[in-house]
Amino acid sequence: MAHQHSSQPRLSPGSNEEDIRAVLAPRLAYFEAVARHEHVTRAAQELGVPQSTLSRAIVRLEEDLGVALFARSGRTVSLTPAGRTFLTSAERALAEVEKAADSVRADADPTAGKVAFGFLHTLGSETVPALIRAFRADHPNVRFQLVQNYGEAMIERLRAGGLDLCLTSPVPDAPDLVTRRLDEQRLRLVVPDDHRLASRRRVRLAEAADETFVTLEPGYGLRRITDDLCAEAGFTPRIAFEGEEAETLRGLVAAGLGVALLPPPAVPRPSVVELAVTSPRAAREIGVAWLDGHPDTPPVAAFKQFLLSRRGSLLPD
Repeated sequence: MAHQHSSQPRLSPGSNEEDIRAVLAPRLAYFEAVARHEHVTRAAQELGVPQSTLSRAIVRLEEDLGVALFARSGRTVSLTPAGRTFLTSAERALAEVEKAADSVRADADPTAGKVAFGFLHTLGSETVPALIRAFRADHPNVRFQLVQNYGEAMIERLRAGGLDLCLTSPVPDAPDLVTRRLDEQRLRLVVPDDHRLASRRRVRLAEAADETFVTLEPGYGLRRITDDLCAEAGFTPRIAFEGEEAETLRGLVAAGLGVALLPPPAVPRPSVVELAVTSPRAAREIGVAWLDGHPDTPPVAAFKQFLLSRRGSLLPD
């Protein structure tokens, strides 16, 4: 395998990272095979490429690096000190590529793949566990990577590729997303059990205009819904506390810190009364969202179809 002159410029120490990757990446497997066999013909047979192609690739690699990786004697070769140094990193890089390939193949396995699924905090105690339990009755080995967060954060993660799909509210309207409305959840005005409205079963939201509210932080979908409903009822709520968990707000209502608009609790909490809101209509739509044009692996496609089949019955009774 004699060196041949190449008109291509070799990489200089100042070459940028993208150029180095483009030059080196396709040749690492060739280099590793020749180093392992110490024989060009046997390496070419293993790789299924012509010997001349392999020889030219190794020569070009050496020219681009500016160092000799092999000492040659006929068709046999042996690594130079520079070649041994380079081989250590090349083997590590190829092992990482193989590991990554195994990982993505495993995630796409129809029977035991992975679904990255996001959902709201308020759906975490009952709704999502019930969904996963029902889905895994027919898909027992599918794995879930679960992310619990507020709606805007999940949409950002969806766009960044960290989620396959998510349950959120309000249902977003964006050109890069596909969304499907799955269910509706009525909201209640939660008041302390010694509150002036506690003896009522239902209430108009305007009757709470003078109350102090405890709400979720800005950016949460339920906070946006609360602000919109109060505006529709003709007032801007006075906020005493902004939190991250609906059940924390319920506890603060029980402590007399204010009132709150919340979805039904998973388990009834003492010291509060939950009132139906008759006007304006207080409800939130819950839907599933995913990236438009994003190809689904078989497990993601199966779980997506399962969610869509639950339209109208997503939430527990």
